[in-house]
Amino acid sequence: MRKITVLSFITLDGVMQAPGGPEEDPSEGFKYGGWTAPYSDEASGQVMQKQMEPADLLLGRKTFDIFAAYWPKHAEHWPGVNEVTKYVLSNTLEKSDWENSVVLTSVEEIEKLKSSEGPDIKIWGSSKLVQLLLKHDLVDEFWLNIHPVLLGKGKKLFDDAAIPAAFTLIESTVTPSGVIMANYRRAGKVKTGTVTD
Repeated sequence: MRKITVLSFITLDGVMQAPGGPEEDPSEGFKYGGWTAPYSDEASGQVMQKQMEPADLLLGRKTFDIFAAYWPKHAEHWPGVNEVTKYVLSNTLEKSDWENSVVLTSVEEIEKLKSSEGPDIKIWGSSKLVQLLLKHDLVDEFWLNIHPVLLGKGKKLFDDAAIPAAFTLIESTVTPSGVIMANYRRAGKVKTGTVTD
């Protein structure tokens, strides 16, 4: 079985839209594109190298289109990104010129993919896809890069449809600029109790 890991740049209030630049995703009037740039430093770059180690990718259509337009011309910044298999969930896309791309059309196909043999799968961006996978209990790990900023509006990583689940912190780094880079692994069901003195 393949592990599915969600990797996301998020704000303190859970916004994940357009972390990389003003033109990345200005949909719905979003005007804070590039909000991660002031927080980049050597420490975050070292963790990012680990996060960007080659793995198959699973992307939502919007993120896939952004990646397909950018990474084929900039692969020196992400070695292996063009060689791995890129899966995209879409009901309208039939094929892509980006090499090694495969179109999936349903959650059932993602479940089959997860149950198959092969390398682990990473998801970048893709808020609607992540929410769909959380609704169907298909996420094994998170790598959250939490930035010390509030944006109020924008696409969020989490919604109210996620199946309750517990996670364990596996690894974390706090960068000099205040970014918390935390790796969480699925740890079963949510446990409850009463807090006592």
